[in-house]
Amino acid sequence: MNCKLNRSNGLRRIDFRCWKAVGKSGDGGIDGIVKEDVLGLDKIYLQGKRWANPVSRPDIQAFVGSLVGFKANKGIFITTSRFTKEAFEYSESIDKSLILIDGMKLTELMFLYNVGVSNVQSFTIKRMDLDFFEEGL
Repeated sequence: MNCKLNRSNGLRRIDFRCWKAVGKSGDGGIDGIVKEDVLGLDKIYLQGKRWANPVSRPDIQAFVGSLVGFKANKGIFITTSRFTKEAFEYSESIDKSLILIDGMKLTELMFLYNVGVSNVQSFTIKRMDLDFFEEGL
C-alpha cells in the first residue's frame, strides 16, 4: 500500500497511520483503505457517498458485501446526507464492526480535527490576575 498522503491530510489528523484511495471503476465497492498500524496488520475499509438523499439499508448491505469480499472485519460508511433507521438497524445487527458517519457527525469531526475548515475569527478572553494586587503597586 502506498502511504503517500495526497488527499489524506484529514485522515492523518485523526491519527490514521496510512491510507490509500481506491474509489474508481472496479474498486469492489471500497473507496479507501486505512492501515491502523504501521505494518498494515489491521485495516479499515471506507465507503463515502456525497448524496442529498438518505443512505438506505440496501446501500449498507452492498458495502457489507464488499467487506466480505475483501475479508474485512471493519468498515466506515461516510455520507454527507443521513442514514435511514433501517440502515442503522442493519449496521448494528451484523457481525462486522461498521461505523456510520452522517453529515452531522462528519461536520463535528471536521471541526474537532480541523479538517476542511478554517478560522474566521478568534477571541481572547481575559480574566483578572488577582495576584497582581497582592504584590503591591
